[in-house]
Amino acid sequence: MTTFIIVDAQSVKNTDSAEEKGYDAGKKVSGIKRHIAVDTQGLPHAVAVTTADVTDRNGALAAIDRCKPNLESVQSVLVDGGYTGGPLADGVMERLKATVQVVKRNELHTFAVLPKRWIVERSFGWLEKCRRLWKNCECKLNTSLQFVHLAFLVLQLRRS
Repeated sequence: MTTFIIVDAQSVKNTDSAEEKGYDAGKKVSGIKRHIAVDTQGLPHAVAVTTADVTDRNGALAAIDRCKPNLESVQSVLVDGGYTGGPLADGVMERLKATVQVVKRNELHTFAVLPKRWIVERSFGWLEKCRRLWKNCECKLNTSLQFVHLAFLVLQLRRS
């Protein structure tokens, strides 16, 4: 039973073969974005792949919409400062009846591990170990999404 999930997005560069792409001005990356929501173990409960020009907030809502049956027991969604704003909180409340908690960095310019936020970053690190996913080589977004699912499945099989 998952009481909270952690949401984040990762921008990934495209190769020449990719047909669908956008430009993430914040990261200065032309390609796609992977939006994932993970539990405390780092296992995915919602995944969406969009073009990079989709905002993190809209991508998170797209992931929640895609995988809503997996998220029925969620009571709280943890996000970073990039997700701040009413539209995400309202969308999550409407879809899941859950609250959104924004974990903000401290104002000092020093490194600090943010509570629970490292879990989703570790999940992205697991994906980066899959050589096929270090760049987006796929023509279609759905193919990229299926490779993310396959990578998480292989990781789960290796753990058990």
